[in-house]
Amino acid sequence: MAIKLDERLEKIYQEVIKRNPGESEFHQAVHEVLETLGPVIGKHPELAEYKIIQRICEPERQIIFRVPWQDDSGQIHINRAFRVEFNSALGPYKGGMRFHPSVYLGIIKFLGFEQVFKNGLTGLPIGGGKGGSDFDPKGRSDDEIMRFCQSLMTELYRHLGEYTDIPAGDIGVGERELGYLFGQYKRITNRYESGILTGKGINWGGSCARKEATGYGTVYFLNEMLQARGLGLDGKKLVISGSGNVAIYAMQKATELGAKVIACSDSGGFVVDEKGLELDRIRRIKEIERQRISVYADEVSSARYVQEKSIWSIPCDVALPCATQNELDGHDAKELVENGCIAVAEGANMPTTPEGVRLFQQAGIAYGPGKAANAGGVATSALEMQQNASRDSWTFDYTEERLREIMVDIHRNCYETAEEYGMPGDYVSGANINGFLRVSDSMLAMGLI
Repeated sequence: MAIKLDERLEKIYQEVIKRNPGESEFHQAVHEVLETLGPVIGKHPELAEYKIIQRICEPERQIIFRVPWQDDSGQIHINRAFRVEFNSALGPYKGGMRFHPSVYLGIIKFLGFEQVFKNGLTGLPIGGGKGGSDFDPKGRSDDEIMRFCQSLMTELYRHLGEYTDIPAGDIGVGERELGYLFGQYKRITNRYESGILTGKGINWGGSCARKEATGYGTVYFLNEMLQARGLGLDGKKLVISGSGNVAIYAMQKATELGAKVIACSDSGGFVVDEKGLELDRIRRIKEIERQRISVYADEVSSARYVQEKSIWSIPCDVALPCATQNELDGHDAKELVENGCIAVAEGANMPTTPEGVRLFQQAGIAYGPGKAANAGGVATSALEMQQNASRDSWTFDYTEERLREIMVDIHRNCYETAEEYGMPGDYVSGANINGFLRVSDSMLAMGLI
């Protein structure tokens, strides 16, 4: 059951539903933010007068186009692609591109809406946007993926620019895909504008630590939450969903800080090893060989592979959902609480359902929402933009230290904002309010935009 909204905000929410039918993920993301903004509207009535919330809930621009491409056998396919340029009050649109069969307009709008507040939390000059396609890269050859990316960029390039819109990677879009996209952009425009994409390879304008940034940042935020309670990661048992970049590098940083990761997953199931997972083996299986996570259990005698059961049924001290939206529901949250979990930090975007979030908050668990806990990825993308603009290249250690400082600042701002508005320890409210105020202040300053 959803939390009842302030009467003024309920009217706005109903209008969002009416204007955006059938987009359940977008509705969920909007409701989750509006739940926390009642005190803000009471304190700042001018935000209602100038309809700031209505304007933030409506994207500035929505681009939908077809992507025709040819597979290795000569068969022609038609996919659909999207770019939602949501809000540019703080800077050019910034957000990833997702390639996955589940992608439709509602998914991209939910992700873009979240990105607006996440980018605001970083304190960096970047607005919010998101894009993607219902193309499925699984099982496709490198040549097929190249042809798809070239076809997509043939349309998308006209909407991009370092002062306009700067995409990055997301699910299904890594360094390989970004390379094909950038190559086609360069081919069409005859310009080497490395600042129009982030997440690039190190040799062609990329940033050290970008690949690791989201996972590292999630663990930095988690560590700050625990320290605020007089605790630390040393000796804690972690369960991490997913086995992509976010999960792998969250695993690495958590291990460096003394934790033991005992389980991770992919779309088929999960592996668990109470002795602790071997990071190098996970990386080889998933990043180099691109195999299923079940291979890990075939190679390690102390590990077991489990299907048709939730990874959140494994007792742990800390849970890091790092796979996809709504992967952790109320039943999962109840199991985690009953099994003694003390903290949850979201490495994915909106991976916990509203019921799950409420159960965590009622149980007093330290809960870090994605728009704060996984902001390290886009923060490091903004650092990559800085390097591209100055024709510079920073070391891994320097970039990681900048990332750590940003995540510490995000935690502090969320924590202090929650306290200011009478909700101590509520990182959801702190993140939403802090990000919202940064964006709304800029929109008010710029007039009717």
